[in-house]
Amino acid sequence: MSERNKATIRRFYDELVNQRKIELADEMILEDFDDHAARGTGLENFKTLYAIMVRIFPDIQARIEDLIAEDDKVVARVEFTATQAGSFRGFSPANRCVTFSGVDIFRFKNNRIAERWAQRDFLGMLEKLGHVKRR
Repeated sequence: MSERNKATIRRFYDELVNQRKIELADEMILEDFDDHAARGTGLENFKTLYAIMVRIFPDIQARIEDLIAEDDKVVARVEFTATQAGSFRGFSPANRCVTFSGVDIFRFKNNRIAERWAQRDFLGMLEKLGHVKRR
C-alpha cells in the first residue's frame, strides 16, 4: 500500500501541480477530502483553492525532495518555485520568481487522498519577494 500511495503523491506533484492536470483530482482525491492546511473540506473546495493558487503563481513547480510512507500516510518534503503574479495574503504581485519549501502529510483511504496537512515557509517566501523584512 505504501508504494502505491507514494506513486499517487508523485503523480499529484508531477502531473496535477506541475502539469496543471486538475482533472486528475477526481481520481486522486476523495469527495469528502479534508484539507487541514486550507481549513476546508471537499474535492470542490480543493479545486477552487487550486485555481486560486495557479492564478497567483501561474508557473508554480514542485520538486519532491523526500517522500516517506508508512501505513496509510505519505509525507512529502517539497521545494516550490513560482512567480508571484497575483495578490497573495494582501501583498501586491511582486512579479518575481521565488523558491520556498513545504511539507505535506497525506492520509489515504480506499487508495485516494482523504486528508492533508501542510506547512509552507510563507514568511521566507515573502521575505525573498521583498514584502517583509526580518528584524
